[in-house]
Formats: sequence, structure tokens, C-alpha cells
Amino acid sequence: QVLEATLLSALKMLDVGKWPIFSLCSQEELKLIRQACVFGSAGNEVLYATENNEVFVLGMNCSGCLGTGDMQSTIEPRRLDSLCGKKIACLSYGSGPHVVLATEEGEVYTWGHNAYSQLGNGTTNHGFVPCQVSTNLVNKKVIEVACGSHHSMVLTSDGEVYTWGYNNSGQVGSGSTANQPTPRRVTSCLQNKIVVNIACGQMCSMAVVENGEVYVWGYNGNGQLGLGSSGNQPTPCRIAALQGIRVQRVACGYAHTLVLTDEGQIYAWGANSYGQLGTGNKSNQSYPTTVIVDKDRVIEIAACHSAHTSAAKTQSGQVYMWGQCRGQSVILPHLTHFACTDDVFACFATPAVMWRLLSVEPDDHLTVAQSLKKEFDNPETADLKFLVDGKYIHVHKVLLKIRCEHFRSILNNDDEIIEMSEFSYPVYRAFLEYLYTDNIRLPPEDAIGLLDLATLYRENRLKKLCQQTIKQGICEENAIALLSAAVKYEAQDLEEFCFRFCINHLTVVTQTQGFAEMDHDLLKNFISKASRVGAFRN
Repeated sequence: QVLEATLLSALKMLDVGKWPIFSLCSQEELKLIRQACVFGSAGNEVLYATENNEVFVLGMNCSGCLGTGDMQSTIEPRRLDSLCGKKIACLSYGSGPHVVLATEEGEVYTWGHNAYSQLGNGTTNHGFVPCQVSTNLVNKKVIEVACGSHHSMVLTSDGEVYTWGYNNSGQVGSGSTANQPTPRRVTSCLQNKIVVNIACGQMCSMAVVENGEVYVWGYNGNGQLGLGSSGNQPTPCRIAALQGIRVQRVACGYAHTLVLTDEGQIYAWGANSYGQLGTGNKSNQSYPTTVIVDKDRVIEIAACHSAHTSAAKTQSGQVYMWGQCRGQSVILPHLTHFACTDDVFACFATPAVMWRLLSVEPDDHLTVAQSLKKEFDNPETADLKFLVDGKYIHVHKVLLKIRCEHFRSILNNDDEIIEMSEFSYPVYRAFLEYLYTDNIRLPPEDAIGLLDLATLYRENRLKKLCQQTIKQGICEENAIALLSAAVKYEAQDLEEFCFRFCINHLTVVTQTQGFAEMDHDLLKNFISKASRVGAFRN
């Protein structure tokens, strides 16, 4: 049971590395990340906060959306000094992109694209650094933020909603279609309601109030407002079709909407050209339609205004996805192997962005594999020592027997020290470490010796790893030595690789010390084979 729990823990660890942009970060940098949001039209920008509350950005920097004070792209993390030390509570982004961020203190900061006043600072100038938005938000604590394509919305701790930015379809909810340059409270039928959740599609806005009603406004050309029509709505309107249903959460895709009820059911409506409603067809729906996700209670829904993808997580921990998934149209909820909805967007959404600010908990719990790696050459827990070239390597008999047929046949319970003279210390240490880690770390020249050992012990996987290491480390100077080793240990794939390398770099290779000292039979075979492939033609 302990083993099973450990393995499950390993599977459920959230790996920010699933988003391609993070391949630009080192492993040391990744370990420090506690919050992150990947955004942008191609998933090419990221903001993340570390365990020390330092904030860094990385990527293309379209419209100055990284907040670094310029429009320079960066493949190395740059620190946002103005946000360091401020704990981030939530974050959202638009298509420009522009970014809206709220701190745990309830302050709002915006930056990036601003052609439609979506930064809320009263101008249409792009914002190159994070600036606090204060108009009408002084003494208000913002607890949630949401962005459409070019408009912004925030929710305060007292249940009020404020919007600003692009308003061509009424998405600001002011009753007009004039852009809104600064935060304006959304009133009309929300005037005396306490809002508990907000969301934005590309050009529409949604709010859930505390009694479970859903209010919608903005663009409705695909039926994404759920009102049974396709006309735009310039002020908030209650979805009458959800009468008697208590909604807890709302999530908006590009032009479709999902809601989660207090009974764990999903309703969907709006655009459906990719099957993003999960109804089994591709017909748009202008009224809320039930989405059947197995028989389990749903506890989380996920969508993002830049994608046509939907995801949900059930009480038992199963994660489903539907809609546009890597170009395919998945028209019914599909059970995935993921442990969280965030992974759906990392691996299947186009672009590969995050649908929310992601929190990465520090995981002090070691997996089985990590525990084994730590115990290699640990004299405190080992029950066997190998003496190689006058140095000790501390190991565990049981692990050696489990991992290696050779040790199963030769190890006795009373063995304490075994002397090894057939192989060098680096080679034998690398072999024993491989049994703990399933990987090898050594230069290609030493990998030849390890290849010899792997052949002797009939460790086929180790032979393959050695061949990979040798291929990665080949150069003109060592090519003949590596070719000779490949022939000696009957590694045919490696032999062919080394031979091709020698032919492609023939002029330099034939002038090396290794070629001058080449074994006579090997030289004869090399010249014969090289001749057959036309290496000596003028």
C-alpha cells in the first residue's frame, strides 16, 4: 500500500515542464516555481513566481506583455522587480495580449496591449511595465480577475463586478458599445446582487451570483450567452433556462460556455464546431445542454477564451477532455490519463496555454525512484561494498539481485566486500549507479568500457544506453577508437553509425592518431567498406 501511494503521488505531481516554453528554464529554476501562467497567441509567454515571491517572465513579449519595460523577447528569465514581494492571488490575460493581475492584498496591476483601453488606465498606449489600476477600485479588494480578447473584468470581496476595455458587442455591460477607458461597476440587474464567480469569453462576460443564478452580456453570435437567441446583450441578463438550477462555477472558451452546478453536473452552450460542448455532435446550442461525464460527480470545469477545448475533473480524480484536442474534434467527454485539468491544456489545447494561474505545491515527498537514487553509495544503509581501484562503492544486495541477473547468480548473504579488477572504477561505479537510476553519466571513452561490461553481463538496455552516449560524444579524434569498440563488442548499430561518421569526416579522421594506430584487420575492412560506398572517388 505504501508503494502504491508513493507511485500515485509521483503520477499526480504537477509538472510545469509539460508546457514547451519551460524548456528554456533550467531544472534548478523549475524547482523554485510556485505559481505560473503560460499565455500568448502561441503559448510563447510565461510569468512565474518563485518560493521567495520573486516574479519572472520569459518569451516573445508581444505588445510588451512581459512587463519588462521594453518589447524585447527573452529566452532567459527576467525579473519583474515591481511585482517581487507581492503575493499573486490570480491572473488573467487577453489576446493582445494584455495581462491583469491581482495580489493577495487585492491590488490590481495591468500591462501589455492597450489599443482598446483594456489596461483601464484611461489611455490607449501599450503598457510596458505593470501599473496599478486605481480608478473606482480604491479601498476595494479584488479577489478574482478575468480577461476577454480585449476587455477586462474584476470581482471584489463585497461581490461587485467592474469592467473596462473593448465594448463593440456590449461585453463591458454598460448599455452602449463605446469602449470603456477605466473600471466601471456593472450594475443594471446586478445592482443588488452579490457575485461569487466571473468569466470571459472572447467578447462576452459572465457572472454567477450567490443564489446560483447566471448573468451574461456581450457577444452572442454563436449562442454563447445561453439565452436561446443570437443577439448581442449590452447589459447583464439572467439565463432563464437555468431556473431552479444552482450554478457554482462558470468557464468560457473562445465562443462556448460551461457551468458546474452544486450537484456536480455540467451544462454547456454556444459554439460547437469542434465538439467543445461534449454533446456528441457539432451543432451550436443557444440553450444550456447537459453534458454527460460518466456517472461521477464533477468537481471542476476548465475552459480558456483562447481555445475551443473543454475539460472536467470528477470526484474520483478522473480527468476528461473534449472539443479541439491537438487538431482533432472530440465530440464527447474523453477519459484521459491526466491527474489534473491543467495537463489537458498543456498537452492538447491550441495554443498550449494555461486556463488559470497554476499553483505548484512544493513536493517534499520522494517517489520510489527518487529514494533509490539517493541511497546509491550510501554507507549508512548499504550492506555490501565493492572495492575497485582501491576505492569503495556502497550498495544494497537486494537491489542488485532485483535489477541484475548476474548478481542474482553470484551474490551470497554473507558477502560484505567484493574486489573487482576487471573494470576501472569509473566504469564499475557507472554500472552500479545505473542499477539505481536506470541512467548513465560518463564520457564516451568510458562508455566503451561500460559497453564491454554490459555485453559480459548481458545487460541489453545498458548496451543501448552506452551506444547512445557514444553516439552523442563522437568526434574526429575518437571516431576510430569508438568504431573499434563497436566492432569488438558486436554493437552493429553503433558500428554503422561510427563508420558513417568516419566517411563523412574522412579527411580529418585519416589524419588522427587513432587512424595511424588502427588495428591492421580493422583498417583493411574499413578501406574495403569505404571503397564500396565510393569514399575514394574523385
